[in-house]
Amino acid sequence: MMTDVKSLSERIDTLEARLAHREREIEDLNELVARQWQAIDDLTRRLGALGGRVQAVEERTDAPEGAEPPPPHY
Repeated sequence: MMTDVKSLSERIDTLEARLAHREREIEDLNELVARQWQAIDDLTRRLGALGGRVQAVEERTDAPEGAEPPPPHY
Protein backbone atom coordinates (compact mmCIF):
# COMPACT_ATOMS: atom_id res chain seq x y z
CA MET A 1 0.00 0.00 0.00
CA MET A 2 2.82 2.39 0.86
CA THR A 3 4.55 1.71 -2.45
CA ASP A 4 1.30 2.44 -4.27
CA VAL A 5 1.06 5.84 -2.59
CA LYS A 6 4.73 6.54 -3.32
CA SER A 7 4.31 5.42 -6.93
CA LEU A 8 1.24 7.59 -7.37
CA SER A 9 3.02 10.53 -5.76
CA GLU A 10 5.96 10.12 -8.14
CA ARG A 11 3.61 9.91 -11.11
CA ILE A 12 1.82 13.06 -10.00
CA ASP A 13 5.15 14.86 -9.56
CA THR A 14 6.19 13.77 -13.05
CA LEU A 15 2.89 14.93 -14.53
CA GLU A 16 3.13 18.28 -12.73
CA ALA A 17 6.64 18.80 -14.07
CA ARG A 18 5.50 17.95 -17.59
CA LEU A 19 2.53 20.27 -17.26
CA ALA A 20 4.73 23.15 -16.10
CA HIS A 21 7.06 22.53 -19.03
CA ARG A 22 4.15 22.48 -21.50
CA GLU A 23 2.69 25.66 -20.03
CA ARG A 24 6.04 27.41 -20.56
CA GLU A 25 6.20 26.09 -24.13
CA ILE A 26 2.70 27.42 -24.80
CA GLU A 27 3.64 30.84 -23.40
CA ASP A 28 6.80 30.90 -25.57
CA LEU A 29 4.83 29.93 -28.67
CA ASN A 30 2.17 32.53 -27.91
CA GLU A 31 4.86 35.23 -27.67
CA LEU A 32 6.36 34.03 -30.95
CA VAL A 33 3.00 34.12 -32.73
CA ALA A 34 2.32 37.61 -31.37
CA ARG A 35 5.69 38.85 -32.69
CA GLN A 36 5.05 37.22 -36.06
CA TRP A 37 1.64 38.89 -36.36
CA GLN A 38 3.25 42.22 -35.52
CA ALA A 39 5.85 41.64 -38.25
CA ILE A 40 3.14 40.61 -40.72
CA ASP A 41 1.14 43.76 -39.92
CA ASP A 42 4.25 45.90 -40.40
CA LEU A 43 5.11 44.23 -43.70
CA THR A 44 1.52 44.53 -44.91
CA ARG A 45 1.55 48.25 -44.12
CA ARG A 46 4.89 48.71 -45.90
CA LEU A 47 3.70 46.73 -48.92
CA GLY A 48 0.62 48.93 -49.14
CA ALA A 49 2.76 52.07 -49.04
CA LEU A 50 5.08 50.70 -51.72
CA GLY A 51 2.11 49.74 -53.85
CA GLY A 52 0.87 53.30 -53.62
CA ARG A 53 4.26 54.63 -54.64
CA VAL A 54 4.49 52.25 -57.60
CA GLN A 55 1.02 53.24 -58.72
CA ALA A 56 1.94 56.94 -58.53
CA VAL A 57 5.06 56.33 -60.64
CA GLU A 58 3.06 54.32 -63.17
CA GLU A 59 0.47 57.08 -63.42
CA ARG A 60 3.21 59.61 -64.10
CA THR A 61 4.87 57.45 -66.76
CA ASP A 62 1.53 56.68 -68.44
CA ALA A 63 0.92 60.40 -69.04
CA PRO A 64 0.41 61.49 -72.67
CA GLU A 65 3.58 62.33 -74.65
CA GLY A 66 2.84 66.05 -74.88
CA ALA A 67 2.26 66.42 -71.17
CA GLU A 68 5.95 66.56 -70.28
CA PRO A 69 8.84 67.64 -72.47
CA PRO A 70 11.64 65.15 -72.96
CA PRO A 71 14.77 65.53 -70.83
CA PRO A 72 17.51 67.86 -72.17
CA HIS A 73 19.80 65.01 -73.23
CA TYR A 74 17.44 63.93 -76.08
